[in-house]
This record gives sequence, C-alpha cells and structure tokens, in this order.
Amino acid sequence: MSTIAFYGSSLLSSYWNGAATYYRGLIRDLAGRGWHTTFYEPDAFDRQQHRDIDPPDWAAVTVYPATEEAARAVIAEAARADVVVKASGVGVFDDLLLEGLAAAARPDALRLFWDVDAPATLADLRSAPDHPLRRTLPALDLVLTYGGGPPVIEAYEAFGARRCIPIYNAVDPDTHHPVPPDPRFAADLSFLGNRLPDREARVEEFFLRPAERLADRAFLIGGNGWDSRALPGNVRHLGHVSTRDHNAFNVTPRAVLNIARDSMAATGWSPATRVFEAAGAGACLITDAWTGLDMFLTPDEEVLVARDGADVAAHVAALTPERAAAIGAAGRRRILAEHTYARRGAQVDALLRAELAEKRAGRRA
Repeated sequence: MSTIAFYGSSLLSSYWNGAATYYRGLIRDLAGRGWHTTFYEPDAFDRQQHRDIDPPDWAAVTVYPATEEAARAVIAEAARADVVVKASGVGVFDDLLLEGLAAAARPDALRLFWDVDAPATLADLRSAPDHPLRRTLPALDLVLTYGGGPPVIEAYEAFGARRCIPIYNAVDPDTHHPVPPDPRFAADLSFLGNRLPDREARVEEFFLRPAERLADRAFLIGGNGWDSRALPGNVRHLGHVSTRDHNAFNVTPRAVLNIARDSMAATGWSPATRVFEAAGAGACLITDAWTGLDMFLTPDEEVLVARDGADVAAHVAALTPERAAAIGAAGRRRILAEHTYARRGAQVDALLRAELAEKRAGRRA
C-alpha cells in the first residue's frame, strides 16, 4: 500500500477550517484506491474542542501540540511516506513545515504543496520576494490547488513550480445529500460562512442589502464572527453550524447563497466547498458571479447568478417553490454526474501514481 503524509489544518474539525470537507472527501476516496494517509494536524485554534467527526477508519490522524518541538517531531515522520503533502494554511509553523518537509522526504518520494487558498498565497508571493515558498518551489514535484484555473496555473509556473494542477472541490454523496427539512433553518434565503475581512463587503452587498430590501422575507446567516455585527431585523444569526447539520441547513430554506471571497471572485474558477455541498443536497443555489462558474453549473438552469444585491433580491422575490425545486434538482444531477470526490480521487490517484513511477524510473530529478 502506498503511503501519504499529509500536513494540514485539520481533518477532524471544520471549526474555522473550510478545507475540512475537501480533505475528507479526497482522503476517504484515496483510501479506497490503496492509499494509506496519515494526517498531521496541530492542536490549535480550539479545533480539537470543536471536532465534528471522530478519527476515521480511512485515515490515521496525529494531533500534535502547537509547539516548535512537536512540529519538528512530526516533520521527521515524513521520511516514511511515499508522498509528502504540505497544505497551505496550517496556521502554526507553516514556514518550518514547508521547508522541513521538503528536506525530510526521501529522495524517491513525491513532495507536494497543496494550496487550499491559491489567490491569497499568490498575493503573498508577489509581495514577499523572500517568501519561503519561493525558495522551496524548485524542490517540489507538484503544486496542487483547491481551484483557480488558468490564472493560478500560470502564476505558479511563473514562480518556478514544475507543474501546477487544480483539484477542484466536489461533493461526497454519502455525507452531503437531501434530508428532511428542519424548522431550525427555515428561511427564504440562507448564507453559511465565517466572517472574514476579504468577504465582509461582499456579504453586505449580496446578503444584507437584499435583506433590507425584502423586509417581509426571512433571512438566515450561519458561521462564526457575525454575533458582533449589526444585522437587519429580518436576519437571524445561528453561529457555527456543524457539518452534521449542513444538509438540513441547505435543504430547508427556499434558496441558499454562495458568496466568494474577494480574491477568489477576482481569480475565477474558484468554487467554494459550499457550492458542491449545497447542490449535492438539492438546494436551490444563488451565487455571486465569477469567471468559470459555467464549468461547474449552468446559470439559470442549475444555479441562479447575481451580479449584485439587487439581483439577489430579485431572485428571492420571484422564486416560487416549484422553480426552486427544479433548480435544486438540476444542480444536484450535474454535481453527481461530474463533480464528486470519486472523480477527484481518481484524478489524484492517477496523477500520483504516474509521477511516482516517473520519478522512481529516474526519468527526472
């Protein structure tokens, strides 16, 4: 069995960790293809106190203290793996992990940087000529990204990446699927997302302004950080919503809203995990507009697209239960046909096996 040492933010907790379901979907599928993954995550940001899954049977999980000594200890374990993955956004000792893992991996192992926020990482690279990733890129075999399309590929290769390949988000039908409605999540429009500086203005435009326009409609917002924000009277705030409740959160309202962060909207080809989770549950999805959307869902048939808050308000005002159900069903069919973690896992499996074979055959350094 081939082995992966994966150093990321958290597999066990989605608390302030939007990449959790992405990691879970891919690693779980790869387990079925003969890969054994050990996921290394720091005990940081209260994530271990907010676990939403138990350690799974499809991966080993090592939780280490958020100290330099512990980070160096888990870096040493990379020497046992066939594939060594450093993900972006671990949150503690990222630079130490990046450079340490590149050095600790065996000569015949693959060294990967897996970027779950490529627009932000690339902005950092542009602003910091001495960024550790700039120094480390020549030693890496692959850069995989959560999204980004041609702009991200071209940027990474310009910085010296040997090869950059987007591995887009997807849905795991076993975990995100239709469920009965739950009165806790009843609304005309819901939005789920943490309060982040590079998304707050877009949340105001695409969610809060429509709520002000449609004072007779019910709006629901979930996620961390909104409790200190003044909200219109028809907006109800839930706080953190556990992944076990995401299906009900998606299927109960008339429609759910996706709002890209500023950098992802500007880059394009960056669908959030929420897009696939909501569509996989059969929700009627409204999204802000971004380049590359039609690669994943067809506007007006499988998703409703809004250029601004006025468009969102118009969609909500005009949306009948029948129309919402039709869009949700069409979106779900498309996602299940083309955008599952089984498809993404097959892509990653073929890629890793081909790269390993090429490296071990000595056809490249």
